[in-house]
Amino acid sequence: MRLLVSENNDEAQYSTLSPALAVGDDEPDRNLALELVRVTEAAAIAGGHWVGFGDKNKADGAAVDAMRSLLSTVHFNGIVVIGEGEKDEAPMLYNGEQVGDGSGPECDVAVDPIDGTRLCALGINNALAVLAVAERGTMFDPSAVFYMEKLVTGPEAAEVVDLRLPVKENLRLIAKAKGVKVNALTVMVLDRDRHRPLVQEIRDSGARTKMIMDGDVAGAIAAARSGTGVDALMGIGGTPEGIVAACAIKTLGGVIQGRLWPTSDEEKQKAIDAGHDLDRVLSTHDLVSSDNCYFAATGITDGDLLRGVRYDKNKVLTQSIVMRSKSGTIRFVDGEHQSHKWESYARMA
Repeated sequence: MRLLVSENNDEAQYSTLSPALAVGDDEPDRNLALELVRVTEAAAIAGGHWVGFGDKNKADGAAVDAMRSLLSTVHFNGIVVIGEGEKDEAPMLYNGEQVGDGSGPECDVAVDPIDGTRLCALGINNALAVLAVAERGTMFDPSAVFYMEKLVTGPEAAEVVDLRLPVKENLRLIAKAKGVKVNALTVMVLDRDRHRPLVQEIRDSGARTKMIMDGDVAGAIAAARSGTGVDALMGIGGTPEGIVAACAIKTLGGVIQGRLWPTSDEEKQKAIDAGHDLDRVLSTHDLVSSDNCYFAATGITDGDLLRGVRYDKNKVLTQSIVMRSKSGTIRFVDGEHQSHKWESYARMA
């Protein structure tokens, strides 16, 4: 940024900083990005000690404890709106919990200390520590609906797809927007019994599928980014993960569309009582309305998006990604940490 000031140094005459990038004192600024990476790094390092040990609860507990500890140092006044559950059900990062040091901007916070706890426990690719932040009151509140039908694709087809259309038609529109044939497309889908009809539709349309065990935040990002070999994500996955992914997609410029998918009559009634229209297709902007939101993730196991945590005698190596929608900036951060500084997060034999 170039800044010219008057001779008496009273005030700036002008700045080359784009007004679109400016933030007020009550808004989260660019410095928040690195603070959030420190949080996901800590969660990944703590959870990473449990990779391959088959205990997803201990892995998740270690990551949550580390994330909470580092969140308390972040310069913001945050409230967890997408967390581990209600306070009486989850004693960790629960919905409604206040996080941060209490100063600075007021923010909504979405946490997923390990997106893919089963992946972590089994030592399978694509487990991440994830955190998203947006201005207060701008993240969608799904109430008691824990699943949603999703459609994610990149910027080329963002304006033409529609979740209400048949799978075959959406794939035709994506292929046309990308300038390829449908048989060149790859669609990522969670490997679930409920998706058998969807998978058959995709294959009957001429596109290929890429099945994933868990971790549809990484899957959504892969679908929205160019060069990943994934053109779309389809199927039913977690509503919290959809909201977290929306914060990333705000930067990437793709689209996520979602429709709430209650799993029981009781859940359906709770959604209706909360004022949700279960037929409504939610857009990226519906899931997070702020244009100044942040997404940070650190790899726990190796994956399509990030390299997993590496441990040796003296160092812990991490790889992270951080995005800020206001500037459209995506940064990859390679961290080198001194092992003895992180001994308190190590798994005890």
